[in-house]
Amino acid sequence: MESVTSVVGAFEAKTKLAELLERVRQGETFTITKHEKPVARLVGCGQESKERREHATKALKSLRKRYSLGGLDLRQLKEDGRP
Repeated sequence: MESVTSVVGAFEAKTKLAELLERVRQGETFTITKHEKPVARLVGCGQESKERREHATKALKSLRKRYSLGGLDLRQLKEDGRP
């Protein structure tokens, strides 16, 4: 499940922090801006690491499609590399 990120200005984030925290607790994420430039993200605990894991998994799968061992056997390569 991918969460939608809302954008909120720094002043609004400051004045509505309690409300934003409740919404984050419910799964929302926010990008906080200052002078219309992103400066921070407000995410729930653990949510950021989950997103990073999902991104890393997608990147690894993409690499796996682009590169091959050219017919070599991965298990045999592992065994050959062991003392």
